[in-house]
Amino acid sequence: MADVLVLGGTGTTGRRVVSGLRQAGFGARAATRKPAEAGHVRFDWADRSTHADALREVSAVYLLAPIGEAEPVALVEPFLADALAGGVRRVVLLSSSAVTEAVPGLGDLQRLVRTVPEWAVLKPSWFMQNFTGEHLVAQGVRDGEIVTATGDGRVAFVDAGDIAAVAVRALTDPVPHNTEHVLTGPSALSYAEAAAIVAARVGHPVRHRSVGTADFAARLTAAGIPVGFARVLAALDEDIRRGTEDRVTAAVEQVTGRPARSFETFAREEIR
Repeated sequence: MADVLVLGGTGTTGRRVVSGLRQAGFGARAATRKPAEAGHVRFDWADRSTHADALREVSAVYLLAPIGEAEPVALVEPFLADALAGGVRRVVLLSSSAVTEAVPGLGDLQRLVRTVPEWAVLKPSWFMQNFTGEHLVAQGVRDGEIVTATGDGRVAFVDAGDIAAVAVRALTDPVPHNTEHVLTGPSALSYAEAAAIVAARVGHPVRHRSVGTADFAARLTAAGIPVGFARVLAALDEDIRRGTEDRVTAAVEQVTGRPARSFETFAREEIR
């Protein structure tokens, strides 16, 4: 097959998808706004002139929504039209377990992707990797206090490596999946329980403090997230509080043939 274009190819899941594709013997093209090495291609959602080069001789696309866009279809729809016109047959969308087709904006992408001849929608729970790097939760780990609007709600946090492994299969399996995969880790935890596991690893207290949805949206906005998107993210935390993410699926193992990574293993191996 021709190359697979991986949008967000240097990001949390994208770089893992690129690596997994190459290890499996497939050509992978990492799309990024700032290409820095061989195998990278410049891509900017706001600059349609970058799309043609990124899509040249591509047969499949790993699709991430434009970051911070509460209404992403206006940018994604013309890109997908160009992709299909150029010979792309398969699109794998990274969405979220919290987003259904009924959700305005982000849910519209799922309906759009279903019009592609070969498709899959990945719907992972919250990333374990949010507890590391530059994410606000990771900053909370460093500060000793994780702030969310989730209350005592539980989440089956999923490893980015497991998401990428499912994505590689969905992008390359001879038979298209043409379905959605809800991806979770093997157990559901509250943020307080996750914080306790992390605290034991980092060697200093880490607690969870839950705030109201409006207060959390304001915190996100103060951190630089656009107002509209901050409200979307805060509403997702509210859904967690109501129990919508308190579930575990076997999708990772069903697709990849191996069990999903546990949060405890993630913390032991990745949190410093």
